[in-house]
Amino acid sequence: MKAWGLAPLWLRRLHQHRILLWRLTQREVVGRYRGSLLGWGWSLLNPLLMLAVYTFVFSTVFKARWPDLEQAGPLGFAINLFAGLIVFNLAAECVGKAPTLVLSEPSYVTKVVFPLEVLSAVAVGAAGFHACTSLVVLGLFEWMAVGAIPVTALWLPLVWLPLVLGCLGVCWLLSALGVFLRDLPQVVSVGLSMLMFLSAIFYPLSALPERWQPWLRVNPLVPVIEQTRRVLVRGEQPEILFVLLGVPLALLGCELGFRLFLKARRGFADVM
Repeated sequence: MKAWGLAPLWLRRLHQHRILLWRLTQREVVGRYRGSLLGWGWSLLNPLLMLAVYTFVFSTVFKARWPDLEQAGPLGFAINLFAGLIVFNLAAECVGKAPTLVLSEPSYVTKVVFPLEVLSAVAVGAAGFHACTSLVVLGLFEWMAVGAIPVTALWLPLVWLPLVLGCLGVCWLLSALGVFLRDLPQVVSVGLSMLMFLSAIFYPLSALPERWQPWLRVNPLVPVIEQTRRVLVRGEQPEILFVLLGVPLALLGCELGFRLFLKARRGFADVM
């Protein structure tokens, strides 16, 4: 119990409301496609359709190739593209929803004593579920292309830990700001569109001139995408520096985002 008391404040709060968190995440996942003909199948179909379009445009029209799996042709390009796209979609789903998370639930703010911090965790949990669904599709693609899935894929949870923690911290920050800045959803939408093409999704980072590579590394999604391809596609272990720096920085950002959310929460009822 003493050791648990040393845990970050946000982790203790989420653990305290873990049953509510699980129920709301389950409702979010199930409710997204409730009443649709394909139901959960849309979680597989949506990324597959986008993957088919992107692969055709970049590998067939623009003749792009990926050095790691060049012998696999367009399918090899699709694997690398899909690995990056899964990471981006996870982050984009969380960040895109964040500005309206609190605004969309006014009754939780004004009428009910409700742990609003759970809403961001629910968004991240639901996005994580759909990302895991896409990983199953990626595994099938890789098995078809090269005949095996590298054992280094077991490193993926560690590689994604900074991503998940970072998304959680950003969600808390943006959901708080979104209550006071009503233009934030539009700003975030434009930013995500730009971020898609600046995250080394459609090309390897090594394809850029060396003078531009450090600038793209400022984008926090780039190292996660590169390490994801490293463990899922190239069959290599993640870089030690990424783990040693990424996890502590993500933990710090998560804690800061949560504490800022708690401070901003005091004024939510006044503006809603």
